[in-house]
Amino acid sequence: MSIAQHAERVDGAAHEARAIPQFPDGSMDPDMAYAIQAASVARRLRRGERLAGVKMGFTSRAKMAQMGIDQMIWGRLTSGMLVEEGGDVDLARYVHPRVEPEVAFLLGRPLTGRVTPAEAQAALAGVAPALEIIDSRYDNFRFSLPDVIADNSSSSGFVVGPWSPPDTDVSTLGMVMSFDGQPVAVGASAAILGHPLRSLVAAAALAGEAGLTLEPGFIVLAGGATAAEPLRPGARVTLEVERLGSVSFRVRGAA
Repeated sequence: MSIAQHAERVDGAAHEARAIPQFPDGSMDPDMAYAIQAASVARRLRRGERLAGVKMGFTSRAKMAQMGIDQMIWGRLTSGMLVEEGGDVDLARYVHPRVEPEVAFLLGRPLTGRVTPAEAQAALAGVAPALEIIDSRYDNFRFSLPDVIADNSSSSGFVVGPWSPPDTDVSTLGMVMSFDGQPVAVGASAAILGHPLRSLVAAAALAGEAGLTLEPGFIVLAGGATAAEPLRPGARVTLEVERLGSVSFRVRGAA
């Protein structure tokens, strides 16, 4: 099958919320997987969505351990993935939906390629608490690293809270994610590569290798600070982040 055919298969699974088999073992490497991801997301853009930013994946030891992965990956965010803060998330749109607590960056200046943390900081227009909805479209939630990358690094939705000034210190912020007021994950922003800003630096480098510039107005999700939690029907999911405030959404639909 061609890149375009693989992309159609992966995009169809995400668009129709249906599971598909893994790619055959050894059938693709990460470079091919990223090509499939790009072609898959391009299909969304042709349907009228716009590129809204990028997400980083496997940026904490908890996530690496949960998924059995030992390297960072990235994916693309589109306008169709954005969920209004406090709004509803319909389980019918997903296959194996989970949620993880994140820090979001809003870019005020272009950023791409090899940059220093100071340059990344200077490019910011704001920082915010965020929740990312991840969803692997593969049967039985089983996949290899290239499978995940091809499937847009499992990124499926995101909710962003209030923006704080770009110079807000996000290095060691306490984070508590709750379902209906009961904590299900407790962590700190330092779990994201020791400092979330390092994730932004990595995002600029990885996107730059693909010829993508992180544009003003783009949102960059720094990666999960804890392991992801499966969504529960009817739950109110809330993330509270020290100094940044809170963000939430309601889960609708049946499991």
